Amino acid sequence: MARNKFDIDENLESPFNWRHLLRALTYAGRYKKKIAASLALSVFAAGISLTAPLITQRAIDDAIPAGDWVQLLILSGLLLFTIVSSVFLSRKRSVLMTIVGQGIIFDIRTDLFDKLQRLPFEYYDSRPHGKILVRIINYVNSVSDLMTNGIINLILESLNLVFIIIFMFFVSWQLALIILCGLPVFLAVMLFIKNNQRKAWQAVSNKSSNLNAYLHESIVGVKITQIFTREDENAAIFDKLSRSYRKEWMRAVTYSNLVWPSIDNISVIVRAVVYGTGLLVFATVSGGTMSLGTIVAMTGYADRFWQPLLNLSNLMNTFITAVAYLERIFEALDEPITVRDAPEAKQLPSIKGEVAFENVSFGYDTGTLILEDLSFVIKPGESVALVGPTGAGKTTIVNLISRFYNLVSGKILIDGTDISGVTLKSLRGQMGIMLQDSVIFSGTLMFNIKYGRLDATDEEAMDACKIVGIHDFIMSQRKGYQTEVHERGGGLSQGQKQLIAFARTILADPKILVLDEATSSIDAMTERYLQQGIGHLQKGRTSFIIAHRLSTIRHCDKIMYVNNKGITECGTHDDLIAKKGDYYNLYTAQAIVN
Repeated sequence: MARNKFDIDENLESPFNWRHLLRALTYAGRYKKKIAASLALSVFAAGISLTAPLITQRAIDDAIPAGDWVQLLILSGLLLFTIVSSVFLSRKRSVLMTIVGQGIIFDIRTDLFDKLQRLPFEYYDSRPHGKILVRIINYVNSVSDLMTNGIINLILESLNLVFIIIFMFFVSWQLALIILCGLPVFLAVMLFIKNNQRKAWQAVSNKSSNLNAYLHESIVGVKITQIFTREDENAAIFDKLSRSYRKEWMRAVTYSNLVWPSIDNISVIVRAVVYGTGLLVFATVSGGTMSLGTIVAMTGYADRFWQPLLNLSNLMNTFITAVAYLERIFEALDEPITVRDAPEAKQLPSIKGEVAFENVSFGYDTGTLILEDLSFVIKPGESVALVGPTGAGKTTIVNLISRFYNLVSGKILIDGTDISGVTLKSLRGQMGIMLQDSVIFSGTLMFNIKYGRLDATDEEAMDACKIVGIHDFIMSQRKGYQTEVHERGGGLSQGQKQLIAFARTILADPKILVLDEATSSIDAMTERYLQQGIGHLQKGRTSFIIAHRLSTIRHCDKIMYVNNKGITECGTHDDLIAKKGDYYNLYTAQAIVN
């Protein structure tokens, strides 16, 4: 699929969509009391700050000409008070909104992680893991500034702009109109910049996703890269992706950096006009009807008038960038959980282990079936081996028993109960699955062994390890069962990881056991020892075993040959050998090779 490639850009909505910002505000609603307090502090700070030009006007027009040093000292004290008070209130507001913003980010990241834990396998089958990781880490971090200060600053700067306009008209409506004449020019310039800026940041989002996807893929596959000496080729691909990201980033930053000089130039021109008009026209032609203090105060307000506009423009930079990221975040949050509990789902009671497929059809892609009208019945306690060519559907069958995917048609019954009508937790809690690629998590060996049953005692965990023959190895480590292992089991051999996974499965005490190439990375001597553990694990349990080494499944009660969208042969080893069909050909061919 195209979206599974690291170098394919994902589609983004072209227009700036306020719906994403409004949705982000639903998270902010959980902190409405703190936001209201922060807004009140901001309004007080802005109101106090806007009295500064009026104090300056009074000093220039009254106190200084009259030589009233007492009044001048009082006005100076008031000016200092406005500055200190404004800074103090702004600081308190900043701390409060940082707490709110980080709380919102925490909520979004928690919801996103929870959603990713519940999405079905098909979601991960069709996307590079790097493009998934970038959403929960990079993109959430990128909207942090929007959540921390952006929303409250948008309200504050809008109110501040209104207050400044009111103060300007109060001091001099004529000069206020002159200042507002620069507004249409500002809006035209911003419209041009923002339209291009939005598209540029969406492109940056795409290139960042591609870069992270390839980086993750390269780290996971670094051993294969070195085996096939692909370092230079991979470096060239990474260089191409990095250059593409840098190109789009520079284009986006170029548009972002046009905002400040545009506003600054307009501001300077407007202030020059205010000075010229005030001094030459009103102060001279009108017979000096406008005081110097009024002109100074209005130039101060003119400077302040453009500051909230600059801040609002910078906020738009943040919004434009954040919306591109919010779109990706909410896309993941809106991803449908196609495999989920039915509305009236019931708890699956403790099972005996009968498994029945009734006319089951399934395909990973629409219109392409892997299994078609498949039916069979496995009795409780039976061991069943699934063999056949690669891609025939062996792993698919066992995945469907755990309901990792939804069926196209038909139904699967466990002890006569349709698994589509029971809760996933009660179903999967009675399944034990051993995969070929055994996943080991960061943490202690004991943590990994107890991963599926945290309430188990240390003694029970050790007994499970003794059964599979990994106990002595663990005890030989410096900290024994408390030895820390790295991500993906770094420092352990593949065979050791599989043995630990075996112990984890035994400890979970499943009713239905699935072994998917579970002994593929274990040497012959260890495997013979391990067969005792597998035999112990299979007692009283229904078990499904997928194995390419046919010598390991001769003892199974049934062997099913999977091919041509179904099961072409079924019977014991001796029955299928005597039949001389597909299984016989596979077994004899493997015997010749060995």
